[in-house]
Amino acid sequence: MPRPIQAKVDLNALESNLYVARHATSSRIMAVIKANAYGHGLLRAAEALADADGFALLDMADAVRLREAGYRQTILLLEGVFDAQDMALAAEYDLACVIHSPWQIALLDAYPARGALDVWLKVNSGMTRLGFAPHELDGAMQALRRHKAVHEITLMTHFAHADEARGVTEQLDVFNELAADYRVTRSLANSAALLRHRFTHGDWVRPGIMLYGASPFADVTARQLGLRPVMTLESRIIAVQQLRAGDEIGYGALFRADRAMRVGVVACGYADGYPRHAPNGTPMQVDGQPSRLLGRVSMDMLYVDLSHLPGSGVGSVVTLWGEGVPIEEVAEAAGTISYELMCAVTARVPVIS
Repeated sequence: MPRPIQAKVDLNALESNLYVARHATSSRIMAVIKANAYGHGLLRAAEALADADGFALLDMADAVRLREAGYRQTILLLEGVFDAQDMALAAEYDLACVIHSPWQIALLDAYPARGALDVWLKVNSGMTRLGFAPHELDGAMQALRRHKAVHEITLMTHFAHADEARGVTEQLDVFNELAADYRVTRSLANSAALLRHRFTHGDWVRPGIMLYGASPFADVTARQLGLRPVMTLESRIIAVQQLRAGDEIGYGALFRADRAMRVGVVACGYADGYPRHAPNGTPMQVDGQPSRLLGRVSMDMLYVDLSHLPGSGVGSVVTLWGEGVPIEEVAEAAGTISYELMCAVTARVPVIS
């Protein structure tokens, strides 16, 4: 019998969240499915998001898998290509490429087809991660316009504060001033900007986290945004311990009982992707009833409070996050973000839909 942990992916919820994005904008939608679709499974997510106008990811191998699976939408490599061999594959599989640095312009000479490559020219408007500085942009634009390999150019940027009170105004002003000189397609908005800053939508929006049913905002829940959780991580209780007042549990004795209690031992740990640093009180559910994490998370197991759940015990279903336990609440308790939790689910956890 396999170990009872699993991550369940609700494809209907993924489709529903795409509809929320579609309803929020008239722009074309570039669904971000990098990092194995944020841990949900590349081809599984692509199937549910098949109505998107394009897919954005990082790995050439994943882009090839999508094409070979029959997807004809725009497929965008978010970090572009890394060598001349990649250029040959980009041509063979009709992939669009982000150009963020001068060395990538030099690689265009290796592209084997004339006038066939769609490029997304990235400008650093304030994120200061990837992209041409404002004073470098015109030179890059002119080089791309002259290059024999280039077909269509899209001008893009990425917001650093779209999910925060600081907002997008500073970066948007920089981008708009630069873009005013060019008649090109534009793409700016991530999930947060799509939902909160309509004036950033441009020609393409690039939703990511919202598609998987998590809010990009600290002050608004996914439910309030009309989003449904896509991934539910669940396991079962494999042992029950009876504690007396003063008993300690787990490595480092991070929890000491102040009264007689029951605790369940759950088949899930940090080797499955649950955050080791999650503290006492991190929310979870047992048989659909609210409960909490106790003690330190170990490699393969963790503790859940059963004191108020006399009917629960060995075999009871424990929801670590997902339906009934918003992933944002678990992430906040653990001092991280929902993106990391989704992406951190390890290969030993079966993902089913």
